[in-house]
Parts: sequence; structure tokens; C-alpha cells
Amino acid sequence: MPNPFTITFGKKPKQYIERIIQTKEIIDTFTDEEPSNQVYMLTGVRGSGKTVMMTSISNYLSKEKDWYCIDLNPGRDMLSSLAAKLYALPNMKKLALKAKLDLSAFGFGISIEEGYLITDVEDAIARMLEQLRKSKKRLLITIDEVIANDYVKVFTKSFQSFVRTESPIFLIMTGLYENIYELQNDKGLTFLYRAPKIVLSALNFTAVRDTYKKVLKKSDDDAREMASICKGYSYAFQILGYLCYEEKDKPIEELIPRFDQILNEYVYSKMWSELSGKDKKIVSIMARQNLTKIKDIRKACGNMSPNEFSVYRDRLTKKGLLDGSTYGELNFALPRFDEFVKDQYF
Repeated sequence: MPNPFTITFGKKPKQYIERIIQTKEIIDTFTDEEPSNQVYMLTGVRGSGKTVMMTSISNYLSKEKDWYCIDLNPGRDMLSSLAAKLYALPNMKKLALKAKLDLSAFGFGISIEEGYLITDVEDAIARMLEQLRKSKKRLLITIDEVIANDYVKVFTKSFQSFVRTESPIFLIMTGLYENIYELQNDKGLTFLYRAPKIVLSALNFTAVRDTYKKVLKKSDDDAREMASICKGYSYAFQILGYLCYEEKDKPIEELIPRFDQILNEYVYSKMWSELSGKDKKIVSIMARQNLTKIKDIRKACGNMSPNEFSVYRDRLTKKGLLDGSTYGELNFALPRFDEFVKDQYF
């Protein structure tokens, strides 16, 4: 039997813990007769399960007879890609002919005598979406790891226009906190600021423990220890499960060096490279001096003022690196990230 866990990013594992409540919220909203929202943004650290959750929703809706699903690449001309993929949907050519839409300007091979000539890509998309609406179909667009580039900004402005004209179009975007934040605060994309944003938090401890018990046949004590090591981090859940499946006879403690190596190479090194110098200083002091009390961290950072420290605390918390849920304290949110930090030079 192949390993039910995976260490490959972007691949939906055979064994994963579904975020039932948040997934149901999006599906119920999108499938409502009069949806209250047509866009959701999923954010969280790398490896938190954003892509898996989005893929799960897309797979569910694609099986419904009234839904089509299209995935777009944020690094390409998204409007042109959407137009091409819309035209490739089942029956779209027939609908375009029926509506007398002339799409020959886009290389779609549709040229109708006395048809409506379309020369603008946004207009072409709007016309095809109108045909979907008349056919009582809905379209879900998914964008993974969105970035605030020109392609995304142009597409998002057009999407807002499509929604305003009551097109049956829905959107799920995943992205890191800083990229979602930059998009939401773009003056031309104000509607995104009001769009629901789901921050993927830690997986349920009990669900992680029970999965290890069931899938890997671990004892309650071993499964509990493994769940504690993972700290609810989705990618860590996959790594430890993968290693335990591959090395069934090894005790858990012997797997930790390999566990650390995969986390460091695939995730933590990239996270570290994206931190500012002051961010690195704060987390390094926390890790090397084993500090959790905010007043002690501030003092160790040169008596940093509460206002100045709050800027870094909020940023590191929103990035998913630190946990500030306990009053007056800051703790590392990711498994063994403190051990990684201790080995870093800056």
C-alpha cells in the first residue's frame, strides 16, 4: 500500500484532516440561492493546508451538475486565460452560436453573420458568463498563492465588475498573509477588504491524534506524542506521518532529525529569508533565551517600547510564526521553529 501521507507541496494527500466547518461555510454560501458572498480568501503560513482546502471545495463543486470550476495562474494574463477556459467549457461554443456572439477576434473560431462583434476580453468574458447565467450554471474560479501583481489586480477589478452585473461567478484565492494584506489595501480593490478572509489555524489535536492511531496503528501514548510534536501544523502532520509510515520500526525520537531537516529545507528557510532584520532579532532572542513573557522579550530587545514592540508582535503573529493567545505571552506557533532559529545567523 502506498504511503497515505505526502511531503510534496501542492499535492492533495490521501490522508488529511478536513476543515469541516470552514469548508462547509464556503460551500453553503456559494450554493445558496442568493449567495451573500461570491469570494473567499484563505490565508495562513506555508503548509497550513490552504491549497488542500481550496482543492477539496473545487472537487466537490465540480461534481455538481450546475457548476464549472476553473483554476487560474496568477503569474499569467488571467483575463485571457479565463476567456479561453470559459470558451472550452462544455456547450459554450453552442451557447455562443445561439447568442450570435462573434468571438473570432480571440481565435475561438466563432464568426457569425450579423453577430455581435466582441473585441474586448472583459466584454467577451461577460458575454459568456451571461450565457452561463441563462443556462442556470455557476462558475468557481480558484487562484492558488495569489500575489499582488498587475495580472491579479486587473483580474480582480474585472471580477468586481462581473459581480456587480450579477454574473454567476465565484472566487477562492489562497495566499500568504502579506500578499493578501497588500491586495486588500490596494485603493482600487476596496471590495476585497470586505471579502471574508479565513485564516487557517492549527488542526484539532484530537483529530491529529486519532488519525495517527487509526492509520499508523499507533498506541494512544505514541499518537498523543506525535500530535504534540506537530502542534497542529498541517505540513508537520504530513511529514511525521510520512516518516512513521516509511520507518515503521523506528521510535519517534529517531525520526526527529529527518523531521527537522524536511521542515527546515521546505518551509522554515524560506520563512526566515522573508523576515526583516528586527523580526529575526526578536525571534532569535526568544529562542536562544527561552523567553515567553512579553515584558522579558521587550527588555532583552533593548527595552523596546510597547508601541514599537506591538508592530513586530502583530506582524509575526499574523504571519503565523508566533502565538499571542495567552495574555502577556508570546510562544512559537510552529513545531520546533525555535530549534531552527537557534541555528540561524543574522
